[in-house]
Amino acid sequence: MTLAYMTTPLLGLTDTAIIGQYGNAALLGGLAAGALVIDVVFTTMNFLRSGTTGLVAQAFGAADRGEEQAVFWRAFFIAVMIGLAITILAPLIAAGGIRFLDAEPEVSSALETYVRIRLVGAPFALINYAVLGYLLGRGEGRTALGLQILLNGTHVIFSLVLGLYLGWNVAGIAWGTVGGELTAVLAGMAIVLARFRRQDRISLSRIADIAAITRMLSLNRDIMIRSFALLATFALFARQGAQFGTVTLAANAVLMNFFLTTSFFLDGFATAAEQLTGRAVGARDRNAFRLAVKLCAIWGFVLSGVATAALYIWGNDLVALLTTAEDVREVASAFLPWAAFTAMSAVLAFELDGVFIGATWSADMRNTMLLSLATFAAAMFVLTPFFGNHGLWIALHLFLLMRGLGLLAMLPRRERATFASGG
Repeated sequence: MTLAYMTTPLLGLTDTAIIGQYGNAALLGGLAAGALVIDVVFTTMNFLRSGTTGLVAQAFGAADRGEEQAVFWRAFFIAVMIGLAITILAPLIAAGGIRFLDAEPEVSSALETYVRIRLVGAPFALINYAVLGYLLGRGEGRTALGLQILLNGTHVIFSLVLGLYLGWNVAGIAWGTVGGELTAVLAGMAIVLARFRRQDRISLSRIADIAAITRMLSLNRDIMIRSFALLATFALFARQGAQFGTVTLAANAVLMNFFLTTSFFLDGFATAAEQLTGRAVGARDRNAFRLAVKLCAIWGFVLSGVATAALYIWGNDLVALLTTAEDVREVASAFLPWAAFTAMSAVLAFELDGVFIGATWSADMRNTMLLSLATFAAAMFVLTPFFGNHGLWIALHLFLLMRGLGLLAMLPRRERATFASGG
């Protein structure tokens, strides 16, 4: 799953590199701002992936194959309905992003183009979340990796052709992403439907079970609030960066690609934690639960250290690859150390997020994220007037640390309550 998730931030790097070849800071900032709006929309909907993973993993641990199917179809129908609503609301979402970020006109124009095109593919993106959640809940990392490579590979090809070769710039990248999402939907549904045909067919009444749907909606609500708070933090980060000027906004966007790369790198271990702890809870196996938490934490810290060292050493070379604008390169170099160390600040939060999702302890995860958002906002308000963009990056690190330490403090109590009756 680390390999699968590592293909995702490469998209951001590729997109940034394509627009970076135009040597226009406004286009680069507009792409970054548009991608942020899309992240707010789709990451808020990430409950369709993570919630599905946790519920399927628990059904897998309990050896209930019919419930695995039912969880998928519930997630699928929710994805279709929400995806169509997002597509219809695309103009309003783009306008809201422009108003919130309050950037220069050329940046806002690129943002609107990117967002309105990307949201055409909202149903495809959300169905892919449901498919991925089902596969990850069953621990089928290789199949998930194949689908992610297919999605991201076609995205890169389409974006290069449309965005660079045909000169469509931001619009070409947006349509390239939609093409990759559609390709992955067709392949993913083919895999899932072929598998279900080999199993006993479940009834519509089981899929529509009120108690199960209520549990899924409750879990999804908490994860959605948690995801929205996470993206609100990134939105505030981008907005504050925009107030420092277009060049700083573009430089922060380049550096945030490094953070997102390490984040997806760590997400492989978070996903492993989701699968393994979910199975342990479903099977009522406390020892397996503890072992999963321990191993995912150890390997997460080791690889976050490697990622931090690599970004610190080669970060300036990567910045030079991503943009030809000298002013953006200079500013990004000044703030590179802050971006390099985000992997170390974030590792505990990512790993424990996976534990809490797999165990479906969603309320605690939601509350910790809201507290962390408040910490970020307060730190940003206090520090940026004195330290400028350095203060903004310090606030981001405090946010990441608060997430991890808050979940760690809650873990022993939740474990005792869950396994009190045996295991």
